[in-house]
Amino acid sequence: MAKPAKNTGLSGFPEHLPAERAVEQHVIDVFREVAELHGFAGIETRAVEPLSQLLRKGEIDKEVYLLRRLHAEDDGADDDGADPDRTLGLHFDLTVPLARYVLEHQNDLAFPFRRYQIQKVWRGERPQEGRYREFYQADLDVIGQDTLPGHVEAEVAVVMGEILARLPLGSFTIHANTRRLSEGFFRSLGLGDHAAVLRSLDKLPKIGADAVTELLLRDAGASREQAQACLAFASIRTRDASFAQQVRDLGGSGEMVEQGIAELTAVLERVEAAVPGVIMADLSIARGLDYYTGTVFETFIAGHESLGSICSGGRYDQLAADNRHTYPGVGLSIGLSRLVSRMLSADLARASRPVPTCVLVSVSDEEHRASSDAVATQLRRRGIPCEVAPSAAKFGKQIRYADRRGIPFIWFPGTEGRADEVKDIRSGEQAPADAGTWEPSAADRTVQILAGSTTADEDTSLGGR
Repeated sequence: MAKPAKNTGLSGFPEHLPAERAVEQHVIDVFREVAELHGFAGIETRAVEPLSQLLRKGEIDKEVYLLRRLHAEDDGADDDGADPDRTLGLHFDLTVPLARYVLEHQNDLAFPFRRYQIQKVWRGERPQEGRYREFYQADLDVIGQDTLPGHVEAEVAVVMGEILARLPLGSFTIHANTRRLSEGFFRSLGLGDHAAVLRSLDKLPKIGADAVTELLLRDAGASREQAQACLAFASIRTRDASFAQQVRDLGGSGEMVEQGIAELTAVLERVEAAVPGVIMADLSIARGLDYYTGTVFETFIAGHESLGSICSGGRYDQLAADNRHTYPGVGLSIGLSRLVSRMLSADLARASRPVPTCVLVSVSDEEHRASSDAVATQLRRRGIPCEVAPSAAKFGKQIRYADRRGIPFIWFPGTEGRADEVKDIRSGEQAPADAGTWEPSAADRTVQILAGSTTADEDTSLGGR
């Protein structure tokens, strides 16, 4: 293949270097491991869906990438224009595919269905820092058939809290609110169009309290007193159930308010018991409450508020439906590529080395390459990643090759009855070794993901891959 011309990079389609990819893979592995510890099964759905299905999610048509062959067949099977049921598009999230998957496989699934999914999605939006056109998304969902217990709302938040706690993010907080509490409070104030109130409050971070007040007056029909009560409600943030009395003091009353208080309190208490210090009641969360029907979550990293919510979701009572059943669910989603981008740019994590190789087995000359291959085979059988030197260059050159690649050890097979020796390139220490028994340290055996700008010698490893 000819060398590509300059400036051929496509914005929004990230390509990581090996050490960066190791950090991304670590995040994927942590997500998978914790999800499976809680009994979630991994699935992967096809990358394409009929355009008609993709467009059901609302104003997303400008972001969908269509799929077609360069040369359409004469039978029109690849016609990308006329029929949205036959036109294929790349999925832009993992929720639309999940809804189809559940309906198609309902007779083969046991409900509640606990699923995690880590897969690439595509969106044709304007690329910017942390926002891509092709990126990994990681989802957790519990799907019921007709019913789903309320305690699942807290359970999914616990799993996500455990995932995030294992990552080098520093302090993070999961903010929680509930649809029932917000709607009940607005109704107790005499505001009937709670959707308009939610839409207005959703703009608080962008336009501020004064502008939101005017929106509430204009779009929700609120009086100034009602608007001020709504803003005071949205300012409530507590780490415990004390939010309840604040809501009542603002005039919140009635069965729906008390139900919402009970639901949110139960979530706070259960998550706090499992993952202390990460959950918070935040009644300003309004985004998505026209879609979600129960608790809603958004997650923020301290010191990285500009990144926005790194994980969001909640309860929805109708993921999908057919003539027999409805499928309520609770789900949380991480924009994984976006999170990894910040971890890398802010030096929150880095790989201990850019390659998985722990040992480079040297080659004295090409006639003895088979001996080097035999050593490598023994090491690999014992789970030690290694490779054989690409050429029988002088040993100094082979050592420099290993050093440039970040490989910590070089192995010298013995000749003429001499024992094999292994050299730690970093310290210069060299000692006799047997490929059948020699062990590197746990930190050297596999690539470690280190927090911050620490060195491999410090005890800050987050685990290997």
